Amino acid sequence: MKKFILTIFLAVVSFVTLSAQSYMIVNSEKIFKSIAEYNSSLESLDLLAQDYQKQVDTKFATVETLYNDYMSKQESISSSVRSMYEARILEVETEATKFQKGIFDTDGTLMKKRLELIQPIQKRVFAAIKAYAAAIGVEMVLDSSSNATLLYNSDKVEHTEEVINYLKTH
Repeated sequence: MKKFILTIFLAVVSFVTLSAQSYMIVNSEKIFKSIAEYNSSLESLDLLAQDYQKQVDTKFATVETLYNDYMSKQESISSSVRSMYEARILEVETEATKFQKGIFDTDGTLMKKRLELIQPIQKRVFAAIKAYAAAIGVEMVLDSSSNATLLYNSDKVEHTEEVINYLKTH
């Protein structure tokens, strides 16, 4: 019950705060999708990710082949040869996992490429939003694409198309 009352209180305070300020709403996802360079960057990142995934799949297929070969021979080989097989399988699996992480981790090759391609566009869009908001005297900008609690917004405060037009002319 206390959480419910606190939530209601915060909602009222937020509403009063927002109504006292000048704000606008934009859909950043729609803005980004209106930029051809952004869309082509996403396409090339998708193709790159698919290529990398094929390379990773190939490495893990090698692990599976080694393992299946080992399992088929396990009964007929000596314990020292079994140990060599197991060490080799573990080594190849470790290399495959390291390769996969080197590409797909948060600081991997694919993320670095994403930052290289997308970050300059993001900076340009956010700068345009800021400049447009300043030009029309808005103090706060809300993003309707990432705010799951935005249930309604009036066309009066929706400025996505204006920001897209601003980006095209500046």
